[in-house]
Amino acid sequence: MVAKWRESVDRAEKSQLVETLSSVFSDTGVIVVAHYSGLTVAQMTALRGKMRDAGAGVKVAKNRLVKLALKGTDAEPISDLFEGPTVVAYSKDPVAAAKVAIEFAKANDKLVIRGGAMGKTALDPDGVQALAALPSLDELRGKLVGLIASPATRVAQVLNAPASQLARVFTAYADKSAA
Repeated sequence: MVAKWRESVDRAEKSQLVETLSSVFSDTGVIVVAHYSGLTVAQMTALRGKMRDAGAGVKVAKNRLVKLALKGTDAEPISDLFEGPTVVAYSKDPVAAAKVAIEFAKANDKLVIRGGAMGKTALDPDGVQALAALPSLDELRGKLVGLIASPATRVAQVLNAPASQLARVFTAYADKSAA
């Protein structure tokens, strides 16, 4: 009796996990899949913290459940990457998860990038590396604001220049008259 109750609870938890993962995969800009065999708990916690700081997330789940969650999403072609101990990093920003995963993998050789997906495009490890080299969404926004603000600042300087030059001329005449 207890075993059947536990089995039904497990099934409910698993189906809830599959639904959650499916919605995560549908709403993200990028998914990065990596092997994490040999990472310590402290290293995994550090990875989670760095991902959280970058606005990304990390999930470790059974490969079978992840494959079920991928069905019907744009990222379904990467389901063959889920063999062995895998971790999934994801973010809405198409660069954040890839950037953090690549930086972490450089410092920890136990995290091996297997590939990923960006929309309907499946990425190999080199594709994830190339994606990580791009500037993040926040960096692009900052550059765009800088480009927009730069001409406005120059226009203001040009418009103010004649007035300031006139003020200097009047000051020079006033000083000359006073002397």
